[in-house]
Amino acid sequence: MSLPAPYPASRPRRLRRDAFTRALVREHHVRASDLILPVFVHEGENRVEPVASMPGVARLSLDRLLDVARECVDLGIPVLALFPVIDASLKTPDGREATNPDGLVPRVVRALKEQVPELGVLTDVALDPFTSHGQDGVLDERGYILNDQTVEILAQQALVQAAAGVDIVAPSDMMDGRIGAIRTALEAHGHIHTRIMAYSAKYASAFYGPFRDAVGSAANLGKADKKTYQMDPGNSDEALREVGLDLAEGADMVMVKPGMPYLDIVRRVKDEFRVPTFAYQVSGEYAMIKAAATNGWLDHDAVMMESLLAFKRAGADGVLTYFALEAARLLKQAKAG
Repeated sequence: MSLPAPYPASRPRRLRRDAFTRALVREHHVRASDLILPVFVHEGENRVEPVASMPGVARLSLDRLLDVARECVDLGIPVLALFPVIDASLKTPDGREATNPDGLVPRVVRALKEQVPELGVLTDVALDPFTSHGQDGVLDERGYILNDQTVEILAQQALVQAAAGVDIVAPSDMMDGRIGAIRTALEAHGHIHTRIMAYSAKYASAFYGPFRDAVGSAANLGKADKKTYQMDPGNSDEALREVGLDLAEGADMVMVKPGMPYLDIVRRVKDEFRVPTFAYQVSGEYAMIKAAATNGWLDHDAVMMESLLAFKRAGADGVLTYFALEAARLLKQAKAG
């Protein structure tokens, strides 16, 4: 980087003097088209169950979810990400309900694509919402996740979702080789247009707690953790290896999760691979901002938008965030004003 002329020939504050100049030279922007809205869906009609640890977020039945989907289109949010909350009676040690073509997720996907076809739909490929133990795969007798057996089920899950018409499958399980297995299965069954957004650098983070409350896996997981398959928070080079493997196996897009505590990883991934790179502003990040704003310690809207801008500045092409609707409404108001 070449150094500018010294003061007073160079006065950086000239470009900060007024709003129009700041807008003129701003390097990064947040737009509604950068956002993906994660939603929690459950069975029933006219059901809205607030998630206590995520103020403003609720589990929705399909009829209520359709209203949200239509608002996404109106606000310019391009994609909605589905996370199922299924009845405990359907949960089994192997999570086989994930492969049911008439299960909750395929039915919701078909309804969304029929009634709101202009909205992109992304589905989670993972077994933790479906397993009785809350882990992301099949366990052996010692409680260790069996990688290859789990991958077989994940590939079937992805096929069921693709057959229902989903646009993007997003494997979040962190099993080795699952992207290649899913891509091979999709190609073999003619789903050549189904995109894969791989959770490539997903860390064993303490920021996921409210999400596990929302999908009902927290109680099943208990005091167990996911450290044998999700990444160690102390590792950075490993994230690049994981991303490289997923791209080689057929991923179209990659993701870093969590978001703000791992912005350095987002930047390294984008600089190294120059591929579509996404970040997930996870439930714990959302809940912290909401709690601080509720207590009057932070300006909610200002911090929300600043946090989203941080993702863009770090190199993210898009952000999965529970703030998507609120942020998009704010952006629409600002444009109208």
